[in-house]
Amino acid sequence: MLQSILMMGGLGVAIGTALVIASKAFYVYEDPTVVAIDDCLPGANCGGCGYPGCTPNAEAIARGEQDVNSCVAAGEDVALAIAEIMGVSMSEKEPEFAGPGCHYGNADAELNYIYKGVRDCRAASMLMGGMKVCRIGCLGLGTCVTACKFDALSIGEDHLPKVDQEKCTGCGACEAICPKNIIRLTSPSRRIMREYTKDECTTPCQRACPSGIDIKEYVRLIREGDYHGSLQVIKERMPFPTVISRICPALCEFDCRRLIQDESVGINHLKRFVCDYEMNQDKRIQPYKAPATDKKIAIIGGGVQGLAAGYFSARLGHSPTVYEASGEMGGILRKAIARERLSMDVLDWDIQGIEDLGVEMKTHRRAGVNFTIPGLLRRNYDAVFTATGGWDSRLAISGVGGAENTIPGTYLLIDLLRSKDDANITIEHGDTVVIAGGGIRLPDAVEILKSSGTKKVVVISRKPPEDSSFDQATIDAMAKAGATIQYNTGITKLMGEDDTLTAIEYVDLDSGERHIIETDTLVIGSGRFPELAFVVPGAADAAAEEDGEETAVVDSVDSTLAWEGVELQKKPDLINPLGLLSNQDVISEYSSAVAAINGGRRAATLIHHLMYGIELPDPQRMITPKSVVQNVNTLTQVVPSPRNILEIAKSREERKDRFSTGFSSQAANEESHRCLRCGLVCYEKA
Repeated sequence: MLQSILMMGGLGVAIGTALVIASKAFYVYEDPTVVAIDDCLPGANCGGCGYPGCTPNAEAIARGEQDVNSCVAAGEDVALAIAEIMGVSMSEKEPEFAGPGCHYGNADAELNYIYKGVRDCRAASMLMGGMKVCRIGCLGLGTCVTACKFDALSIGEDHLPKVDQEKCTGCGACEAICPKNIIRLTSPSRRIMREYTKDECTTPCQRACPSGIDIKEYVRLIREGDYHGSLQVIKERMPFPTVISRICPALCEFDCRRLIQDESVGINHLKRFVCDYEMNQDKRIQPYKAPATDKKIAIIGGGVQGLAAGYFSARLGHSPTVYEASGEMGGILRKAIARERLSMDVLDWDIQGIEDLGVEMKTHRRAGVNFTIPGLLRRNYDAVFTATGGWDSRLAISGVGGAENTIPGTYLLIDLLRSKDDANITIEHGDTVVIAGGGIRLPDAVEILKSSGTKKVVVISRKPPEDSSFDQATIDAMAKAGATIQYNTGITKLMGEDDTLTAIEYVDLDSGERHIIETDTLVIGSGRFPELAFVVPGAADAAAEEDGEETAVVDSVDSTLAWEGVELQKKPDLINPLGLLSNQDVISEYSSAVAAINGGRRAATLIHHLMYGIELPDPQRMITPKSVVQNVNTLTQVVPSPRNILEIAKSREERKDRFSTGFSSQAANEESHRCLRCGLVCYEKA
């Protein structure tokens, strides 16, 4: 008996010792912060946060890699509780929701069209990306419904998914599981910054529109009588809808697929109809905005591009201020378009809509006189954009009227050439001057600089050596005067301190290598200053470290302000688009107002990315007019129908009537029914 007791006691001691050793060897430390955050989370493990469960998300929040409101399954109370644990404040999160891409099922499809070229799906996929997004291809089996953890999806009677936006959290589970890419997440910011890619099913008219308006969708909504929804679609990409509906060159109509059969759809006239409907109601229909941020943006120039940049910046949640040298906003729209084509009440209506959206406008503010770019950055602006245009940008030249340069240390070539004979124009420069472009007047510019004391001139030329504008003797003469030419290069960035340019960055267009030249003077061989977004380098990282607290860009006026001027992102082209003075840059003036509007949208997008340190999307996937996409050369079962024509006004005064809709409701409905809704693989029954 005693032996058994001793044996059992010894066994207990051995097991206890083993457990003690095991607890030391296999001990796992649990971070109390992670545990506290994990206890707050609902435990849905839906994956909407981007992590495979609530615990990994809690760990990411504790590391500062996720926002306190990153859980899509939880409410605001949970986010506030997590914020208290982390000791931070919570900012408003932009809502995202899923949107289905189909409008009718296969049973409703009747008309088909014939694709040009290869007919084999595999070959089409290799050569042209395949069928892109098949908007009519929903299988209707409800896989997305089973993936949704929040009961926000259902399959309707038409066998298409229906989204309950009140329940949808934007977790993305349906988007990830849909094999046809029919359901996609969307938000105001995503729609503003979106650049269409080769992988998407875009219509010919949409690809031709410089602003990328979803034409098919707004025409469809007009057909259904939803004018409010149609305006929302138009204003996603268009801050001047009423103006553009009167002066747009309507490039979209030249690519309308109905031209294969009869006449193009009156796309621009339909836009005018629905925009004038809004004016008739005298009730503003504003597009969606992202939640407010603490970012302030200054925009120099109150023309089309500048106001567009302010419009899209405001919709991204920022606080933009537009500075205009003259007494009125509108630029060339106000000064150079005949009143018969565009009455000022229409222009004022659209500008008022931009102001109502949250864009502050200041007139009689001239760059170089009332402010400078570094000065604006010192005044706690997070970014500055130059939208000075082509017709008045040369007003701010150093030595003329006491004005400083619009861009520190930057001049236009025409003013350098004029300074030789005009004593009122002074070009201040140091020992090293960089010239971008120059053309056949480059030798004259080098001679002027040399005579005024310049020791070294570096020419940034986009041309290869074999395409040089000069013979060898001229090149040798410029070299003797201290000029060197960097071929196949383009300027990508300006760098400076306070009111001084200190360096430029250029890229080798062949290798992609980037180099820096120290200089205090840049001469641009174009008719206008370039479109550049100016920011303080590293400000995005510093703001993140401050946990969202608003701080001045520079602590005091006595400290040195470093700044960078970054070029707008460009679409890929057959010729390398990087660098200033590429084929995609505007060297004098935009060809149309609608193109300038898209320039403003691209500027707002770039500024948004720069302020938050977000990497820009890969431009190689962006679709361009030169992209090879599947096309159509034959239509079947499309009944010819005449285009509806606007009624001719009886007098010039009638044409100025702000309530002129152009189309009647009946004519607009008839014209909207002529749209073939291209981009689908088949057409809906009439």
